[in-house]
Amino acid sequence: MNPRPTIAYDPAAPAPLVDPYGRTISYLRVSVTDRCDFRCVYCMSEHMEFLPRRDLLTLEELDRLCTAFVERGTRKLRITGGEPLMRRDIMSLFRRLSRHLVGGRLEELTLTTNGSQLERYAQALADCGVKRVNVSLDTLDPDRFRALTRTGDHSRVLAGVEAARRAGLAVKLNAVALRGVNESEFVDLTRFAHERGMDMTFIEVMPLGEIDGAERIDQYVPLSHVRERLAEGFTLEEIDYRSGGPARYMRIAETGGRVGFITPLSHNFCESCNRVRVTCTGTLFMCLGQEDAADLRAPLRTDASDASLHAAIDAAIARKPKGHDFVIDRATRAPAVARHMSTTGG
Repeated sequence: MNPRPTIAYDPAAPAPLVDPYGRTISYLRVSVTDRCDFRCVYCMSEHMEFLPRRDLLTLEELDRLCTAFVERGTRKLRITGGEPLMRRDIMSLFRRLSRHLVGGRLEELTLTTNGSQLERYAQALADCGVKRVNVSLDTLDPDRFRALTRTGDHSRVLAGVEAARRAGLAVKLNAVALRGVNESEFVDLTRFAHERGMDMTFIEVMPLGEIDGAERIDQYVPLSHVRERLAEGFTLEEIDYRSGGPARYMRIAETGGRVGFITPLSHNFCESCNRVRVTCTGTLFMCLGQEDAADLRAPLRTDASDASLHAAIDAAIARKPKGHDFVIDRATRAPAVARHMSTTGG
């Protein structure tokens, strides 16, 4: 199918963003920093070189960029990193963006976090209209957690989860399934989440960026294996629930809770993709698993009217591919995409 022609942006009647395959783009994930206080072994190198701060979009530019997408039909906005709560004065961005919730143009403002700063910010996030958060937690074992994150404090993350719950935030736990690491914990993680009223989602390891001391071919566990493990301890029921993201959900009969599966390798979720991602430097990736991208920082900084920004967004969405090419290369063991997940935005 040929890309649709780019239509000039009309501020009086902004057109929704529709890709060449008829998918309406209503979900934006925006990274506010590539920095993280963890060094998870499946995500990044232990000795990462982070971007110079001058390369990052300012909080004002991030607000302007997000607002442009909201004007074009974005209904769900997720703030990511790195670790987003490490960004200096990050709550000022949430306060700015909350006006779109109040005005009804945005349905949901949320974030993905490693939980390390959540105890400090949970109530402030709730006050800005955030209703739910995703927290990465790959293990319930403190020693294993330390080994996986290299720098993380397990108790601090759990304290953050409890603070979020006290603030009234719905919490979903995310765990990357890792061979020989947390395979014995799939049932325990699910039970831990459901006993606290939280959803649990498992994710296949994604082949993005070079990592130290491990090969993703050795880390990879297909989520069919996770389902088999869960079926040993639970009764899994098919349900129609969708969160608006890539997870496919089932219900655990014994707990009544939901468990999600994100399968970029064994069963991709591209056919219904309604998402794009913007990095902390203003680079728009139309697909997580492709290298094609568009520079939104330049129009942000050279045109005060936003006309060039909308034109750049239109041109990029017209190139959104049908799907990604994720694969773990068994021959070269090279990542499918050279950039790290922390650079793209988690």
